[in-house]
Amino acid sequence: MARCTAPVKGHRTAAAAAACPVCGSHSRSYSSYLSYSSTGSSGGGQSSGLRSGSSARPRWSRSGSSAVYTPAEVRALTPIRNSVENLAKLPDLRDVFLCHAWDDRQGVAKELHDLLESLGVSGWFSEKDVRLGVPLLRAIDKGLANSRVGIVLVTPALLRRLPAEGIADKELSALLARDRLVPIVHETTYEALREVSPLLGSRVGLSTAEEPMASVAVKLAELVALDLCPVK
Repeated sequence: MARCTAPVKGHRTAAAAAACPVCGSHSRSYSSYLSYSSTGSSGGGQSSGLRSGSSARPRWSRSGSSAVYTPAEVRALTPIRNSVENLAKLPDLRDVFLCHAWDDRQGVAKELHDLLESLGVSGWFSEKDVRLGVPLLRAIDKGLANSRVGIVLVTPALLRRLPAEGIADKELSALLARDRLVPIVHETTYEALREVSPLLGSRVGLSTAEEPMASVAVKLAELVALDLCPVK
């Protein structure tokens, strides 16, 4: 008998739900409904929000972008995009603050930072921005205060570190107090995250289980791109 894959793999995206042998039919039905809505409500053309049956085009996504968003991602990222636009008049802010486990600083955290930097995103990254002799907590505090969006790189290393209430835990506590937080789940699951941090686990974010880190970086770059903000 087929079993639902949600307890192991999660259904955080439309692709994950569609791949489940139990929920796949429901997901396909939902996709068909979205496809019908996107054509039927606009006289035969796609609406401004939906690109295809199980994907959506957020208003801030660039024309011709390779990024493919699920409706859930668009809903979760829209309030964060609104905050980015509200902060657009403060040009001295960094685009993102990258919260990560110490163990990941030379690995996946650096990979994500470098990808974002190659896309023109200015990010606060401890390996680059904490100068010798500067108190670490004070540097982190200033980095948090001077960034528009917080990114939490959720890895097995971070899940091990958080219960110890170290630096990463202090960063996360500060980020959770703001409505500008995007979790990036890498090589773990939302179910494992919720066991360690129910608050962070309740936030819909992005996952490298569904797309490569390079695609995640493109979505983050679009999310914080100030040249796409409306003139106020």
